[in-house]
Amino acid sequence: MAIDITDRVSTAARRDILDLERRISSFQSGDIADEAFRKFRLTRGVYGQRQPGVQMIRIKLPYGRITADQLIRIADLSDKYATGNLHATTRQDIQLHFVKLADSPQLWAELEDAGITLKEACGNTVRNVTGSARAGIDPTEPFDITPYAYSIFDYFLRNPICQDMGRKFKIAVSSSEADSAYGYMHDVGLVPRMQDGKRGFKVMLGGGLGAQPFSAQTASEFMEEERIIPFIEGVIRVFDRYGERQKRHKARMKYLLNDIGLEEMLRLVEEETLALKVKEFDVQGLTFNVATESDEQPSTVNIEAQTENPAYATWLKTNVFEQKQAGWYAVQLRVLLGDMHSDTARALAEIVKQYAADDIRVTVNQGYLLRFVRPENLPAVFDALDALGLAEPGFDTTADITTCPGTDTCNLAISSSYGITRALETMMREEFPDLVFNDDIKIKISGCMNGCGQHSVANIGYHGSSLKNGAYVLPALQVLLGGGFNGKGEGLIADKVIKIPSKRGPDSLRYLLRDFETNAFDGEYFSDYYARQGKNYFYQLLKPLADLKTLVNTDYIDWDHTEAYVTEVGVGECASVLIDLVATTLEEATEKAGWSREALTDGRWADALYHAYNVFVTGAKAALMSRDVPTNTQYGIINDFDKTFAGEPGFHPTEGDFKAQVFSINKQEPSEAFARQFLTDADAFLHSVQTYRDAQIEHDGLPELHELVQAKDS
Repeated sequence: MAIDITDRVSTAARRDILDLERRISSFQSGDIADEAFRKFRLTRGVYGQRQPGVQMIRIKLPYGRITADQLIRIADLSDKYATGNLHATTRQDIQLHFVKLADSPQLWAELEDAGITLKEACGNTVRNVTGSARAGIDPTEPFDITPYAYSIFDYFLRNPICQDMGRKFKIAVSSSEADSAYGYMHDVGLVPRMQDGKRGFKVMLGGGLGAQPFSAQTASEFMEEERIIPFIEGVIRVFDRYGERQKRHKARMKYLLNDIGLEEMLRLVEEETLALKVKEFDVQGLTFNVATESDEQPSTVNIEAQTENPAYATWLKTNVFEQKQAGWYAVQLRVLLGDMHSDTARALAEIVKQYAADDIRVTVNQGYLLRFVRPENLPAVFDALDALGLAEPGFDTTADITTCPGTDTCNLAISSSYGITRALETMMREEFPDLVFNDDIKIKISGCMNGCGQHSVANIGYHGSSLKNGAYVLPALQVLLGGGFNGKGEGLIADKVIKIPSKRGPDSLRYLLRDFETNAFDGEYFSDYYARQGKNYFYQLLKPLADLKTLVNTDYIDWDHTEAYVTEVGVGECASVLIDLVATTLEEATEKAGWSREALTDGRWADALYHAYNVFVTGAKAALMSRDVPTNTQYGIINDFDKTFAGEPGFHPTEGDFKAQVFSINKQEPSEAFARQFLTDADAFLHSVQTYRDAQIEHDGLPELHELVQAKDS
């Protein structure tokens, strides 16, 4: 069935959608290896679920911004293609689950019709650029970071430098020194600053979560605004060239920075300057149709005197704040598990249309923020939200837990995240009701160590695990403490303290909260209290919960389950296939040469050069594979090809010539003449590799086919 794509969809998006449709057809016909198809679909936001035959679709929302009509479109498409649920993520995306692979191109087309993309929402690309949800209305911000976050997203979308990296790359832009976008745990984190009347940013590099979390290092205390995007491009180019590509668990930017050091990283970034598409990037402000554009200003009513309803008063205190625009208010929505039914989403959109600016922000703690609400309308907004179950107090407080979907849908999850989150929130509501007013202690939960729930930057964090007791296995939680922000506003990485059975999770939180209430100094932040008492203090506090001699039958059953727990890897999406790896790699190089020619035709000289550079790298990789020489970083591939093939017929006569030719990409400004010559050289090189490979096959016979098995998504 033909894909229905409207005229409102851009040419680039149209081609992406049709390309996805073709690749799905080829994959289902057995013409594309599973691993190659997996790599392709991930960069189109199509992610394999734990359940066979269905996909998770990740909708990319730069800095979490979405309009009311876009929210309605997503809700309608969830009904049409998914389950009627919208899951907000910690990276300000919205995910739809249980989508048929064959439906994903049409779903994408209908999203693009509403100005929403899936492109590069997953895979080894620049992921969604996150930004403080309060940007533009934050009373403490030096300026609105919204146009900067958007420009970063737009600049790197479909950019050749980040289409085939060794691993994903994450960027966050906070609105103030509070770093509410958690820049300190990102590959690039930005915090806005003013210096001598000039806008700029503190720049942090090399943060990351996962099994081995790192805090970012400060690359610059102040970088002028026009230098930010060129600097990020330089960083990505260095990461692309020198980053690990074989050992997946070591392939993040944080490991490269740790290996070579900040000084060397910055030197390599500087080396890329000449080759950059732009040396300065002037960020143009974005125009939003917000309520401040109205001549009619809000009234000056006393919002706390509008009602005697205690629920409303609590909601005002925990979920509402006055914007930097005097007299206007923002309303924050606490959403359990980040899940919202499509009917609720449509009703929320109507509330926005009636009472707020058409500028909804998905928040990093899986909620929503509405802006530019008049004070006289707050009671009506509360009543409308309350009818939808969206007026729960305690937004972004201890009572508001952040969590990933865990074993409900994710291939990598080890134990239930949703179940333990419900149990902890219920326990706190019943036993610690005042925690809806505590915005110091943040609790975050992930289904495994990978950290989608951001447990490593929580004051109290948990990640799913398992424990063995004799011949039996039970679900477990790794408890992490001391992360998040301390009293000085410093971002910290949590310590792993102890592993306990999952069913004892509520007890562990109960112990921690009661201990803090009893022993903390007045006004002491939890992470400061943790640092003062020390890791061993908390290990001893929770140690009784780790005693496996006191297990009961229910400890062997995970939250939200009735059957005995078993550790299991998510079901693979299809069978393995046999392919010629060298031939497949050469096909990739040929495709990249085509992209380079297309960029030349469009007058995009820097893009043409980078695509041609990738032709050299991929062709050299194919040649090395033909001799069973292991390959890894792009720099290593070029270096090893130089050593291995120098003097071979059809290749460079002297070692060092090939390396010099390829890395000449950094020695000249991007120009038409340089781009045309570089591509001509890349085409000639690729032809030489193909000729060499043909001769090799003629001499040695047909190559051995290699079995590619399903690899896990991430």
